[in-house]
Amino acid sequence: MAKNSFISVISQEKKKENRGSVEFQVFSFTNKIRRLTSHLELHKKDYLSQRGLRKILGKRQRLLSYLSNKNRIRYKELISQLDIRESKTR
Repeated sequence: MAKNSFISVISQEKKKENRGSVEFQVFSFTNKIRRLTSHLELHKKDYLSQRGLRKILGKRQRLLSYLSNKNRIRYKELISQLDIRESKTR
């Protein structure tokens, strides 16, 4: 329930204002990842969707690492709101 309420709030706020922000991009990639993951549970041999999922995961990871370097507080808030794990440091 909390995820859905957050998703509706951020989508209504950000659709009109700032689609290019890092938070909105990570949010949209997270939605795509969740949708593709549920699709791949049904269609295990859909290799093209698996490739797309890996590409989106990489893009989201790069955006999250950028955000963690620029503003650690916004990064922590975003991963807690989207309920995703913190990325590993290299």
